[in-house]
Amino acid sequence: MNAVLVERPAPRAQTDRRAVGIRLLVALGSVVSLTVLAWFVLRTGVGQRWDDGAMTTVVAGRDTRLTVLSLLGRVSIGTIVVVATVCVLLALAQGRLAAAAAALVVLAGANVTTQVLKHGVLERVDGYVQAPNSFPSGHTTVVAAGVAALLLVAPRVLTPLVAFAGSAAITLTACSTIVAGWHRPADVVGSVLVALAWAAFAALVTGGARRRVPGCWLGALTGAGVGLLALVAIGVRPAYGWSGFAEAAVVLGSIALAVGVLVALMGLVVPRART
Repeated sequence: MNAVLVERPAPRAQTDRRAVGIRLLVALGSVVSLTVLAWFVLRTGVGQRWDDGAMTTVVAGRDTRLTVLSLLGRVSIGTIVVVATVCVLLALAQGRLAAAAAALVVLAGANVTTQVLKHGVLERVDGYVQAPNSFPSGHTTVVAAGVAALLLVAPRVLTPLVAFAGSAAITLTACSTIVAGWHRPADVVGSVLVALAWAAFAALVTGGARRRVPGCWLGALTGAGVGLLALVAIGVRPAYGWSGFAEAAVVLGSIALAVGVLVALMGLVVPRART
């Protein structure tokens, strides 16, 4: 009996160490990926050419552009306030004060980081593209940070649903900024990486068990696909008709896949409530 009592803590210790390792790996991987991506699309001619070319593969008519701009107009500071309020109330209802604080830190940290990087740190060198830096996307960061914050406080049973809806919202927002001509693909992917990095660091500091939630990966990937279909449904089309369909499909599909995977990683690292 004594031997059994002595050995019981070992599996929990191993689980905690594994959770810390995964969160640290995701956090550092996000920062490294963000750094490499920024260097490639801002400092190299090849990266600028690819990124700018990808942006011009899809277009939309006047009515569709107005719809897209209307959607983007709903993403504002007010959105951050609403999400922050929901996160705090949801976390407090579960008695998870640390999760509430972590969600607020992610919301503030990700959005401030994006603005500092875009306006104070990163610059695009004169090359193939001669335009002010737009990396990362502020609109996409607002939505991605909101999704990350909600995943931090969501009850276990709601996690797949949050991953699904969040992934769809990020994909729709990210692709809409490209259609509107505001951002290039790298800008929006960089924004989700910023949110993921903050979510992983917040989870690392907060601690807590990392419990597997069936359906999170499926929800995130499916949601990204739904967001992409919604974009097509409102009128987004290849720039050159059917002759440009393959290129447009690759660009939009790659963005949706990247969003789905990154949202799934958010769900992977955040601590889980027991309910």
